[in-house]
Amino acid sequence: MWCVVAEGGSEPAEAVPRRHRIAVLALPGVPPFELGIPSRVFGSVQDAEGRPLYAVTVCTADGAPVLSDAGFTVQPAAGPEALAAADTVIVPPTHAMPELGRGGPLPPEVTAAIAGIRPGTRLVSICTGSYVLAAAGLLDGRPATTHWNLAPEFRRAYPKVKVDEDVLFVDDGDVLTSAGVAAGVDLCLHMIRRDHGAAAANRAARMCVVPPWRDGGQAQYIDRPVPAPTVASTTATRAWALEHLGEPLSLAQLAGHARMSLRSFSRRFRDEVGMTPVQWLTAQRLELAKQLLETTDLSIDLVAHRAGFGSANSLRAHMRTSFGVSPAAYRRTFSPDDLVGTRG
Repeated sequence: MWCVVAEGGSEPAEAVPRRHRIAVLALPGVPPFELGIPSRVFGSVQDAEGRPLYAVTVCTADGAPVLSDAGFTVQPAAGPEALAAADTVIVPPTHAMPELGRGGPLPPEVTAAIAGIRPGTRLVSICTGSYVLAAAGLLDGRPATTHWNLAPEFRRAYPKVKVDEDVLFVDDGDVLTSAGVAAGVDLCLHMIRRDHGAAAANRAARMCVVPPWRDGGQAQYIDRPVPAPTVASTTATRAWALEHLGEPLSLAQLAGHARMSLRSFSRRFRDEVGMTPVQWLTAQRLELAKQLLETTDLSIDLVAHRAGFGSANSLRAHMRTSFGVSPAAYRRTFSPDDLVGTRG
């Protein structure tokens, strides 16, 4: 969205982008780390002229201060009116509502505040903020995630939610949920990537000194018996595959590089990364394709070849399945104007 700004009444009006409004709902018992993630990550995103692209406001359900789980009080900048005006509402976790773990109701003021959110607003939860969305009925029939350690409890309390505890986040269009704690950073970077492209997300990640994309999901963090020192790892093979994404890599080649049988490699890979080798390889190739579409003027055929998809048709099919857009549409949305101009 754009607004027009005129300086002094005599200069030509200048069109500037309206900042995307994000409201972060601080509930009693909110962990400070998760509460601060949206402000820190989205606050680092700027356009080419250095103007911020997001406006982040911390609010509470009734406008009153709330006590964090660290023992200090959070003084909000706004009340529920910020939720009603937001383009995106983010709900961090709360450690002060144990009844939600049993499928209990939300406090009346929280129910009223959520009811005031405009239809079409993007809804996001970080960690067990998913309990709040679920208790409000906003996750019924939808895929979602939460902290892996609480997934069994969450599944019992909210049986209508399709829980996937193996992933770092779930993007279901207008409702997004993240796994525990730092996975909120992954989800925020994903949202920036969705809104403004991989380059903007990469810049935000560099400012926050975090990786722009983490391999795998929560499965790699779930507590399991420590493998014996002699058990082989797939780490070196993943690094090798990233250097050969443009080649037609097979599962047999990957297993051969790791010096494992196909069965052992597939099992070890999923234990370490949280997804199958084919799923991981496709995700890495899609990330490379997006970067090439944003930063080069290569043809779609060449982008598909360099990213390892073999043909433009294959790349189109994968991008439509994963992102809902064609490579050409993605490029028009996210590549710089000067690159777009070179392609006519």
